[in-house]
Amino acid sequence: MTIQMNESPDTGKGVGAVRIARFLWSYWRRFPLVALTTLGLMLASIVFDVLFPIVSGRLVDAVAKAGFPPAASETMAAWIALALFVGQTVGFQITRRTSMVFWGMLATRVMRAIVDEAFHRVQRYSTDWHSSNFAGATVRKITRGMWAYDALADTLFMGFLPTVLVMVGITLSLMFYWPLVGLYVLAGTIAYAGVTILLLRRFVAPRNRLSVAADSAVGGAIADAITCNTVVKSFGTEPREDNRLGLLSHDWSLKAMYAWRTMDFVMMAQMGVLVLLQLGLLGLVIRYWTAGEATPGDVAYAMTSYLLISGYMRDVGFHVQNLQRGANEIEDVIRFAENEPAEPAGPHAVPLAVQGGDIRFDHVSFAYPNGKGAVYRGLEAHVKPGEKVALVGRSGSGKTTFVKLMQRLYDLDDGRILIDGQDIAGVTRESLRRSVALVPQEPMLFHRSLAENIAYARPGATPAEVEEAARLANAHEFIGKMPLGYDTLVGERGVKLSGGERQRIAIARAFLADAPILVLDEATSSLDSETEELIQDAMDRLMEGRTTIVVAHRFSTIRRMDRILVFEEGRIVEEGSHAELMARKGGRFRALHAVQLAGIRDAVPEGGGPENVEPETAGNR
Repeated sequence: MTIQMNESPDTGKGVGAVRIARFLWSYWRRFPLVALTTLGLMLASIVFDVLFPIVSGRLVDAVAKAGFPPAASETMAAWIALALFVGQTVGFQITRRTSMVFWGMLATRVMRAIVDEAFHRVQRYSTDWHSSNFAGATVRKITRGMWAYDALADTLFMGFLPTVLVMVGITLSLMFYWPLVGLYVLAGTIAYAGVTILLLRRFVAPRNRLSVAADSAVGGAIADAITCNTVVKSFGTEPREDNRLGLLSHDWSLKAMYAWRTMDFVMMAQMGVLVLLQLGLLGLVIRYWTAGEATPGDVAYAMTSYLLISGYMRDVGFHVQNLQRGANEIEDVIRFAENEPAEPAGPHAVPLAVQGGDIRFDHVSFAYPNGKGAVYRGLEAHVKPGEKVALVGRSGSGKTTFVKLMQRLYDLDDGRILIDGQDIAGVTRESLRRSVALVPQEPMLFHRSLAENIAYARPGATPAEVEEAARLANAHEFIGKMPLGYDTLVGERGVKLSGGERQRIAIARAFLADAPILVLDEATSSLDSETEELIQDAMDRLMEGRTTIVVAHRFSTIRRMDRILVFEEGRIVEEGSHAELMARKGGRFRALHAVQLAGIRDAVPEGGGPENVEPETAGNR
């Protein structure tokens, strides 16, 4: 069984070191004072670290050259050497610890910026993008990317930067004393770096990338199942979801184990190079000592140099592992940062100014990017200011597409949509959508209080305004019966409320938005008659004085409309009032009406008529 998860277009390809460096630099340069202070303190600590072998050798020489009992000058020399030794340690600790304080300040600011900006961009990606990507996997990519920065930056700043600079300092110091030893250490360092980079690029990176992709798949599957838990319970398919997750987690475990095992082999190769470096460095110094060209302090200097080198280089294996994993895990937020949202405001976009709410579709042509759904070819439609228009038709005929294009959830292939004479392609999307109040068929509520959900359309609304909107929506009574009233949390997506209650909250939200244009995706077909009457009454109040478009699923609502547009295969095949359309014998609308009354659910024939037609029931869009 193969389970596929949706991924970004360039998933599977690494973003590369240059893109990662550019990404990190784009954040570090925003905080120059903190970044430069951190770097300066780190460089000072590295200088103190490089001095450690030198002061160690001086202390050994001061003790080894002294007689017994030592002369006053020899004692003084030993105390001075000890003071330098202790001073080096104190200087190192102060500068390194202080640099970590500033590094923490920089890291928290950058991590906050990363998650805020990734969230900002993802929210503005197209509707099509969101419908093609798991929400859980997207959340995981954003949060994982934030922590990947922490691991990646820590590895670079606290791992690789000190290692590289200490290696340079020690190599130059050894070259000053013994050129041959210095050259040997330089060759060993280059060999170590070469082996590490080669093995990482060839073997570790591809396996880590597969492991990260499998991790995203696991997160997406968990979120998908938990979000749809009511569906899982209603069909009793918990074991099936367990099995699905088991397949994905098994796939992840194999890929993760493969990646980790590969890293173990890389570290074994690194240790082999370190052993050769130890043998050559100390062997050469011992040779100089036997020839009388090195003192005991020089031998101590060489030994402490090797210990310092090996300490840093031994950790390189872990640093490289963390660096590679961090680079793989940060790839998604780098893609988010580089990919412009599909909904940019545009440099010349202006706010939409709605006076009456006149809507005109002018030769509109459109096809969905995925090739599915209704297609418009030169569609013409006009909704007058204050007019109440119903959109009816079979599923897939183009009703919902009409509303989506009016909200500019998709851009047109050709033609224009005008609101009060303004082409919506030239206005800011925020102003457009604030001018259109939408009451969807299945209202989505946040896991927040009832008051917050109602006030979402106008966050600055007072409690009195929120309550008034709830009263107009016939929601105040059921809210008052709840233990915490308007402070009651509704659960994820509003699961603690009934369908009718969620619908009334959505209507209250629309009342508070007070937008000049109203879109109602009617959802009363599955409600009991009493609840339907309450919602219908609230919707009638909401429509007053507004240009209203109703995606109609029940003909009880259609009778209240000024005009009806009948859609078929992306075309408006009929339009008129309810009485006018019912008077047309053999008309599409009359056929749909007859079918709904009769409860027949077959497809509408090409020639129309009451036989073999599909009713416009709830859920048909």
